[in-house]
Amino acid sequence: MNQPQNIAIVHDWLVSMRGGEKVLEVLCELYPDATLFTLLHDKGKCSPAIEGMNIKTSFLQKFPSSTKKYQYYLPLFPTAIEQFDMSDFDLVISSSHAAAKGVRVRDNALHICYCYTPMRYIWDQYEQYFGKERASTATRVAMKLSLNYLRKWDVASSKRVGEFIGISNAVRERINRIYNRDAVVIFPPVDVDRFSVSIKDGGYYLIVSALVPYKMIDLAVEAFNQLGERLIIIGTGNQEQKLKSMARKNIEFLGWADDDTVKKYYEGCRALIFPGEEDFGIVPVEAMACGKPVIAFNKGGALDTMIDGVTGLFFKELNPESLLEQIKSLKQHNFDPEKIREHALKFDRKLFKKNIRSFVENKWIEFLKKSAM
Repeated sequence: MNQPQNIAIVHDWLVSMRGGEKVLEVLCELYPDATLFTLLHDKGKCSPAIEGMNIKTSFLQKFPSSTKKYQYYLPLFPTAIEQFDMSDFDLVISSSHAAAKGVRVRDNALHICYCYTPMRYIWDQYEQYFGKERASTATRVAMKLSLNYLRKWDVASSKRVGEFIGISNAVRERINRIYNRDAVVIFPPVDVDRFSVSIKDGGYYLIVSALVPYKMIDLAVEAFNQLGERLIIIGTGNQEQKLKSMARKNIEFLGWADDDTVKKYYEGCRALIFPGEEDFGIVPVEAMACGKPVIAFNKGGALDTMIDGVTGLFFKELNPESLLEQIKSLKQHNFDPEKIREHALKFDRKLFKKNIRSFVENKWIEFLKKSAM
């Protein structure tokens, strides 16, 4: 089989190791000789597999505080991603939840997009980012002025993608609805082997999350303010001070924590709380890999990763009362930690690596055949 000679990987930005970067890490392991393009790079914030790549950044890298406050440059993302020169590359793999999939590739090249979601800021979760209680007046005005342009660009640039992969069935539906494109679903990698079943109960519930609006952590804080039970929150983000000011003494904020610390808290928790609608959600699968039940909102990626009554419980309304009801009912269920972990194995990192490699190889063969006709 003729292999692509030159491969490019395009990722939105490199400022931390979150779910998208775990996917990117696997892509870098599969294609270590690829050139990695990204809007912004905060050096040293990602894993060695990513940091060791040949990394090219956009002009936004030189802007003030760009790696810390990159959201403020959102209207410039389309221009920045389009300035990358892809003319030397036979295969381009974009890893995209914002602008990466809008990169311009040459006509006789294959572009595969691993899509975490169509840009959430401008579509389904616009109000959660830019509603009256979420953003300043200046930010809201700026976004209103650029929203129509960004939406038109997002749809138009989707036509540059040869093949879409969605991270969940919820994302596949969004790709179809917004871009009028079909997608296959390949679930993101979860390093299940790092975890083992734990029957410890440290008497606390756990949240591991970025503290940003769409994660709906404020909903959980309100629920636990009423419940009075111990809640530990691991993570940082622009909502951190607001959430701390809301929380009563039974809620603890630990800030950022390394993987080993997070694992320890998974092992000791009574259950993981997952209050927002996620595109997929790696954290619940990690908790399930420890045999822990998850209480999650019954939309988005959780519908792919959880089995109601077997691996945890769904709450049906996006309000504190609905979440509270399921937390209280948790004690009435006898969850089997081994069965919970067995389900988590379906999302193992090794399986993702095999599936993504196979998909790319098959699409490259198809592409060559079409090109030869």
